[in-house]
Amino acid sequence: MKRFLKNPFVLFLLVCALIAAGVFGWRQYKSVSPEQRYKLQAVEKGELKQSVSANGTLNPVTLVNVGTQVSGAVKKLYVDFNDKVEKGQVLLELDPALLTAQVKQSDANVQGAIASVELANANLARTRGLFAQEYVSRQELDQSVQALKAARAQLALARAQNERDRANLAYSIIRSPVSGVIVARNIDVGQTVAASFQTPTLFQIAQDLSRMQIDSSFAEADIGSIRVGQAVRFNVDAFPSRNFKGVVKQIRLNPTTQQNVVTYNVVISVDNPEQILLPGMTSYVSIVVARREEALLVPNAALRFKPEAKDSKDAKSSGEKREEKPANDKKPGKKREASSGTVYVLQGKELKPVSVTLGITDSRSTEVLGGDLKAGDKVVVGENQVEENGSASKSTVRMRMF
Repeated sequence: MKRFLKNPFVLFLLVCALIAAGVFGWRQYKSVSPEQRYKLQAVEKGELKQSVSANGTLNPVTLVNVGTQVSGAVKKLYVDFNDKVEKGQVLLELDPALLTAQVKQSDANVQGAIASVELANANLARTRGLFAQEYVSRQELDQSVQALKAARAQLALARAQNERDRANLAYSIIRSPVSGVIVARNIDVGQTVAASFQTPTLFQIAQDLSRMQIDSSFAEADIGSIRVGQAVRFNVDAFPSRNFKGVVKQIRLNPTTQQNVVTYNVVISVDNPEQILLPGMTSYVSIVVARREEALLVPNAALRFKPEAKDSKDAKSSGEKREEKPANDKKPGKKREASSGTVYVLQGKELKPVSVTLGITDSRSTEVLGGDLKAGDKVVVGENQVEENGSASKSTVRMRMF
């Protein structure tokens, strides 16, 4: 085999065969008509909506954390997850043994203080009688008066402590502060709760699940287009085929910065009459921020297409001069760039670049505001693969490198 390949005549024949195959392939390629070679799509007029999207979380409008102001062991538990409760309804009881003992002790202290006041009153009366007969000095009379005042102060203190102990005893019965649904229970019978340092959360009650809100984060590049009162559409994974509606309720001014990306929290009000939307669900939010009627629309694929330099006399210079993207083809947190671009139309057997000024865009089409382009013009959106027999196969798109 090696001797065969070393033969000059054989090598000459191989080179000639390769050249002939290349020439044949090139002729086949050139014989394909431009309509077969390129995938064309007409410029149309129609409605266009530009929207911004983000993810969010469904939450109750009002979520109340129910805690306890006293410590003790849970004696009775009256509610569980998903139970509906009314304002003032008993949720649980703590063991009142220690609290009851404290009340009894403070009751005894009150009785002792009352006795001390009565004794001080009697002493003062006797001292005044003796002072009138000049048997005691003015100092002893003043001491009796002060002793009565001190006894009355001790009585007031004992009564205040008694009221505090009775309030603590009442706090051993935990009641619902609002009407709603129990969405979280963090306690069980027999468990001891300690309210020494901070109030422990025993229950979470959603006040009204028929009205909910979505807490979503939008990039700073999109937040300028969002206004309070705008209509919102969103989906959830639990019901992928359904579209839900909402309204922008609030745009919070406090920014959040994560990995150099600034976002703002947008609160969306949602009606939930069927109560099928549950707290914590992930929602995929879309807000229409611009709308055009009878706009001149060019496919986004046409704005991304770039031919080879040999296919157009102006392709190379045009491609080097301007390689823009559709108006909203941006990453979150990135500043918007100028809305301009280049599309290619078929003129004879060559491609002609056409510069256009762009408006709003969605995922498929972009509005054309200016440029030598009109409805019905066919722009190139891709390039078909040419087979050996000269026919065109499935199309491919030559993309600009950004």
